[in-house]
Amino acid sequence: MTSNIFPQNSALKTYCNPVNIDYAYNSIPDYNINGNHRTTADPAIIMFKGNYFLFSTNQRGYWWSKDLSSWKFISRSFLKPYNHTYDDLCAPAPVAVGDTLLLLGSTYTKDFPLWMSTNPTKDEWKEAVDSFKVGAWDPAFFLDDDGRLYLYFGSSNVYPIYGQEIDRHTFQPIGKRKALIELHPDIHGWERFGEHADNTFLKPFIEGSWMTKHDGKYYLQFAAPGTEFSWYGDGVFVGDKPLGPFKYQKENPFSSKPGGFTRGAGHGSTFMDKFGNWWHVSTISIGVKNNFERRIGLWPAGFDKDGVLFCNTAYGDYPHYLPDRKFNKSGNLFTGWMLLNYNKPVMVSSTYGGYAPNFGVDENLKTYWSAATGDKGEWFQSDLGTECTVCAVQINYADQDAKLTGKQTNIYHQYIIYKSDDGKNWNVLVDKSKNKTDVPHDYVQLEKPVRARYLKIVNIHVPTGKFALSGFRVFGKGNGEAPGTVKNFIVLRGDSERRNAWLKWKQSDNATGYTILAGVKPDKLYINVMIYGSNEYYFTAMDRDKAYYFRIEAFNENGIGKKSKIVKVE
Repeated sequence: MTSNIFPQNSALKTYCNPVNIDYAYNSIPDYNINGNHRTTADPAIIMFKGNYFLFSTNQRGYWWSKDLSSWKFISRSFLKPYNHTYDDLCAPAPVAVGDTLLLLGSTYTKDFPLWMSTNPTKDEWKEAVDSFKVGAWDPAFFLDDDGRLYLYFGSSNVYPIYGQEIDRHTFQPIGKRKALIELHPDIHGWERFGEHADNTFLKPFIEGSWMTKHDGKYYLQFAAPGTEFSWYGDGVFVGDKPLGPFKYQKENPFSSKPGGFTRGAGHGSTFMDKFGNWWHVSTISIGVKNNFERRIGLWPAGFDKDGVLFCNTAYGDYPHYLPDRKFNKSGNLFTGWMLLNYNKPVMVSSTYGGYAPNFGVDENLKTYWSAATGDKGEWFQSDLGTECTVCAVQINYADQDAKLTGKQTNIYHQYIIYKSDDGKNWNVLVDKSKNKTDVPHDYVQLEKPVRARYLKIVNIHVPTGKFALSGFRVFGKGNGEAPGTVKNFIVLRGDSERRNAWLKWKQSDNATGYTILAGVKPDKLYINVMIYGSNEYYFTAMDRDKAYYFRIEAFNENGIGKKSKIVKVE
């Protein structure tokens, strides 16, 4: 699965999910069930005047970037001077209309302002309309090629997604809103409520609409079944007109990531970069401190030769390239750098409560190790087991005893990472001891790969609370062989519940984990699930009346094994 676009010694920038931006702390005390924590969700990225702009829920501002790598936060309180209720935006909707960027936040009322800016790299905004006359939650704008403007909206487990044309000159609604799409969880397994998309008692939510036009077709995207779940994903309907009718794409969800370190890939937006490549940005679920503890993920996307919208999330929380050119639609951006320290031995300076050391290397964003304090000198050491080639390191901080709330613009992390061959003699690998930026998911691509067996991160400064890590992740190449082809892969699908299947296979002796690939056509296995520490999986994402195709591949720190033969289930 190594990228067939860029060479392994490429000097191109790489990135690693979750996206490393200065997430705000939850400012709603009633939602802080297990303490204060960072969060955002519902991202929309739009390219405007050669730059990328990232808007998301309740951040008191937004980010912009030249390269999708380094993001600069612009503090902005979207505040009606005479009404202090509207001091932030939930699930904001941007759209570029000529030389102007428009922005609308979620509201059920009809007195919410529509904002405009011709220079959003600075805090230069004014009201385009002081009272936008469409009460739209989870809104999404779309400007068609003919200059007509549309709005899509809805977030409910009762009502559908709606669409309405908007006059682009007066920004007043044209005609009545139109019901466009709704969920059918009785048919589509992945739309069912619950962590494992198998709850048949509670109604799922449809939300997070987004429209993309490609080759004359209109792709109306939506999120389901709930933002707190690992199976939170995005589906799509396709039509010939901006307000439909729309037909459900057979290859759904087109964006999902129920397994691995980062889980969930719903409520997002699909956009094209400056080189003509497609991307999908979406919400990652954590849901530990409360159900709405979330992050942002960025995934390569595209349209295949048959016009099917897909999103490549396989190994999506491992390092990927950020291209500086147009890449082939059939290619992928995975660097081939594997995780080197999954569940490998660790040593720590101290441990607080039940936040055990191995939680820092268990590939679960929901769990974390915490030191007893946040003091300078607390440390976490990872043993790779043997000397390996290290290419990158990701440091994922956890919120243990955080005291901050709301958006913070002057906090920072500082640390030093050392490397060693014997665990006794240490050399500095990464020095962030003078860093003055907020890096909750810091990712460091080394200038040149290095050989090391031990890595140790030593805390200098954390913004608040204790020194805690949900993932100290080391990427590169091991010295051994990749696993062989997985044997005895079977898929069991019964007639009583055709939305589910039980997958089993023979445990590979030298595998770290497995990636399951699934789809409704053998050449369109766009759904994937990453599995650690098990040789079975209960798959709940099938459509009731369709045949499905499955393959599986094993991976370890040395690489990815060959895929198994395709298994078809009727």
